[in-house]
Amino acid sequence: MEKFDWKKLQNGSDIRGVALEGIVDETVNLNPEVAQILGQAFVSWLEKKLDKNTSELTIALGRDSRLSGPSLLSAVTEGISILGSKVYDFGIASTPAMFMSSINPELSCDGAIMLTASHLPFNRNGLKFFTKEGGLNKGDITEILSLAEKNDFKISQEKGNIQNYNFIGVYAEDLVKKVREEVNHPDNFEQPLQGLKIIVDAGNGAGGFYAEKVLNPLGADTEGSQFLDPDGTFPNHIPNPENEEAMQSISQAVIDNNADFGIIFDTDVDRGAAVDSLGKELNRNRLIALISAIVLKEHPGSTIVTDSITSDGLTTFIEKELNGVHHRFKRGYKNVINESIRLNNEGQESWLAIETSGHGAMKENYFLDDGAYLVTKLLIELAKCKQQGKNLTDLIANLQEPKESQEFRLKINTETFKDYGNQIIEKLKEFATTQENWQIVPKNYEGVRISCQSPEENGWLLLRLSLHDPVIPINIESNVSGGVKKIATKLLEFLKQFNALDLTAFNV
Repeated sequence: MEKFDWKKLQNGSDIRGVALEGIVDETVNLNPEVAQILGQAFVSWLEKKLDKNTSELTIALGRDSRLSGPSLLSAVTEGISILGSKVYDFGIASTPAMFMSSINPELSCDGAIMLTASHLPFNRNGLKFFTKEGGLNKGDITEILSLAEKNDFKISQEKGNIQNYNFIGVYAEDLVKKVREEVNHPDNFEQPLQGLKIIVDAGNGAGGFYAEKVLNPLGADTEGSQFLDPDGTFPNHIPNPENEEAMQSISQAVIDNNADFGIIFDTDVDRGAAVDSLGKELNRNRLIALISAIVLKEHPGSTIVTDSITSDGLTTFIEKELNGVHHRFKRGYKNVINESIRLNNEGQESWLAIETSGHGAMKENYFLDDGAYLVTKLLIELAKCKQQGKNLTDLIANLQEPKESQEFRLKINTETFKDYGNQIIEKLKEFATTQENWQIVPKNYEGVRISCQSPEENGWLLLRLSLHDPVIPINIESNVSGGVKKIATKLLEFLKQFNALDLTAFNV
C-alpha cells in the first residue's frame, strides 16, 4: 500500500471511494484490501477510545445494495475477525439500523460500520462508522485514516466469532411498536393503518423492508409499491429524494394507484421524503414544515435547526404560525445535528435538526438522521388525521412557498479555491451595501445571504462555498414571476470581475 493516498478517501465525516471500474477517469481506490485495513483501523481506534482489547470488542457490519457491497463487507468482516473481535453480519441493512445495534440491549455492539455511498453512482462505495455516541465526526475519520496508513495491527491468536443476524427485522419491529402505541387506535390497535393505501419507492436500495416489515403488519395496503428489490445497478432511478426524476416516479405511482400517501428513501435509508394523496411532493421546505408542525405540537417553542438554503416562507411558518424558533445554520447534516445538540447543551430546547436534503434527526431518537423514523412520524400523524377526518397536509396549509427558485453551481478554476471563494464572499458583502433594496441578512453562518426586496425581485440569494469541492453554489428564490432572473442578472454583473470563476451555469 505504498504511495496510497488515504486522505483522498475522506468525505467529511464519512469515507467514500471508487469501488468498481466502469466510469472513465475514475480509478478504483476502495477495493477489498483497502476496506479490510479501514475496518481494522476502526477497531484499533475503538480499542484506544474504549480502553478495551480487540478481543473484547463486538462490531456490527451492514451494507446497502451496491454491487461492490458483498466483496467489501466480506473483506471488512475478515479483517476485524483476525484482530480477535466478534462480528455481527447484518447483510443488507440501513444506516440508522447500524447505529441502533450499538444501543440494542441484546447486542450492545461497541461499534458499527455501514458500507454505503448513499445516492452516489453505482461504482462508488464508502464506510460510515458508529459508536454508542452516534456517527463519528470529521476528526475521528482523520484519525482512522492515519491508523490505516500505518497499517500496524496486532493479529490475534484466535479469530473473533462471525455471526449472521437479521437485525433489520428487529429495527422494523421497533417502528411498528411505536406506530401502534402513538396512534393508539381505539378500534384497531394492532393495525392502525388499515384502510390506508401507502406506496413505498426504495429505488432498489436498502429501504424495501419498510413496506413488508413495517407497513404490512400495521394493516396498510402497499400494493403498487415499486423498486423494493435491492439492485446495485439502480436501473429505475437514482435513490435520492432530492432527485427530480425519483420524485416524479413516486408522485406518478401515488396518482396511478390512487394512494393516500407515498414514501421514498435514499439508498441507505438515512434520508426520506413523501408525497401526498394528490401526488404533490413533501420534500425540502415542505417536508421541514410538516415535521416541524408535528414537533412543535409535541414540544411548543422548540428551536428547529435547518441548513442555510431554506426559504423565507419556512421561517415565517415556523415562527409566526407554529410559534417556534427557526435557527438557519450551515449546510452539511452533521453540522445541523451538532448545532442542535449544542443548543440543547446550552439550555435552548431543540427537538429537530433537518436539512433540505431530507436528513432529519430528532432529539427523541438519539439525534440520528433516520429517514424511516422521520417518515414513521409522518405516518403516525397521517393515521391520527384520518381518525379526525382531516388531511395531513392541512398542517402546512399556511406555508408560503416561493414562486420561483433556482440553484447555480459555479466552478472555481484555481488551486487556492477556498481563499478565492472567501474573497468573493467578502466583496459581495461590500457590493450588497451599494445596492438599493439589497440587505445582508443577519446571522449568516456560511457565505452571505442577501434579502432582495425591490418589487421586481422580491426574494433572496445565498452565495456560499461548497463544503468539499471547488464550487460556489448560489441559491436564489423569488415570490414574483421573473424575480430569479432579475436577481441573477444583477449578481452576474458583479461576478464577471472574477476571472477564475466559471459563469456558464448562468447561461442555462
